[in-house]
Amino acid sequence: MKIMNKIVIGVILVTTIGATVVSCSSTKKGYSDIPDSETVVAEEGFKLEKSGAQLWGETCNRCHIAPSPADYNDTDWETISLHMRIRANLTEHESKKIEEFLKSAN
Repeated sequence: MKIMNKIVIGVILVTTIGATVVSCSSTKKGYSDIPDSETVVAEEGFKLEKSGAQLWGETCNRCHIAPSPADYNDTDWETISLHMRIRANLTEHESKKIEEFLKSAN
C-alpha cells in the first residue's frame, strides 16, 4: 500500500512539473492569437504597434534601471543594442526601434 501511494504521488509530481515546464518554455511563435511584446490588440483584427520609447521603457526596466538616452552616443547605443538584443531576447525589429529612439536623443 505504501509503495502504491508513493507511485501515485510520483506520477502527480511528474505531471505537474511537466505541465509547468511546458507552459513556461512555450514561445510566442505559433500562437497567432497571443500578441507579441511589440503590439497591442485594440480591437478584433486591429493592432497598434508600440513605439521605440514604449519598448525601451518596458524591456530595459525589466532587469535594471534604464539609462537615459543622452547617456551614450550613437556608436555606443549600437553596441549596447546588439548586446541587449541577445541578453533580453529581443527581436531585430524591437531592437532597431529601441535603438532609433535612443539615438534620437543625441
